[in-house]
Amino acid sequence: MATTTFDPVKFKETTRAQWQNAAKAWNDWGGLLSRWLGPATERMLDLAGVGEGSRVLDVAAGAGDQTLTAARRTGPSGRVLATDLSPAILDFAAQNASSQGLDHVSTQVLDGEELDTLPGGSFDAVISRVGMIYFPDQLKALRGMHHALREGGRVALVSYSTADKNGFFSVPVGIIRKRAGLPAPLPGQPGPFSLGTTEVMTELLEAAGFREVQAELMDAPVLLDTAEECLAFEKESFGALHQMLSGLDPVEQESVWNEIAEALREYQTDKGFVGPCELVIGAGVK
Repeated sequence: MATTTFDPVKFKETTRAQWQNAAKAWNDWGGLLSRWLGPATERMLDLAGVGEGSRVLDVAAGAGDQTLTAARRTGPSGRVLATDLSPAILDFAAQNASSQGLDHVSTQVLDGEELDTLPGGSFDAVISRVGMIYFPDQLKALRGMHHALREGGRVALVSYSTADKNGFFSVPVGIIRKRAGLPAPLPGQPGPFSLGTTEVMTELLEAAGFREVQAELMDAPVLLDTAEECLAFEKESFGALHQMLSGLDPVEQESVWNEIAEALREYQTDKGFVGPCELVIGAGVK
């Protein structure tokens, strides 16, 4: 029996295609992302030392919600470069910056593991919000961030913690994995919970050469009116879930979504839907 191995090149190609397809939906859910991840974003920017005049690199920026938050902090005397693997999603980041008059934001299609192609020492801060978890070589990405920072510059990252603390996402993933007959993730394989503990975050930052490393947890529940809204959010904008379902026929796929909907109703309360989510926020200094 052949041994299954993880193919990082294919994984990146698939990830890029997923975000190309999900870009509009992710951008359309921007209001939810701002409310849900807003406090963690502010904490990330605090730890990164982003302020008036800062030069900021945003890695795996997506549609740029946190990019724009950083740009409002830096003011026009600073600059923010948003990078991502997906051109389509970066187009939304550029449009969103332009519509808000944030002319000091620029975008560049760039693999987050190839940051060493940027001029060394050219940024005061590097940030990445729930993006680096999908990098096959996270250490290489962090070393690239280290390269891009000036001496004394700061990095700050946000990731999900462990699966048991993130039911809004782990429950659908578990159902799909079971129904589609998918194997468990291979050791070292990237994924939503690959940076799931403060210990893992700390060790990785230190291995990349950062000092004064710290990592903390933050509760960040997904708050919506109904479980059906959460289902719509995930169904429309989580491309990875559709990729996992691709081996099933349309009828069975719909059956799986129905099972997910029923499972998510567990988090419905008299105050609305409260989807469990816990984040890890890590930071370090060059």
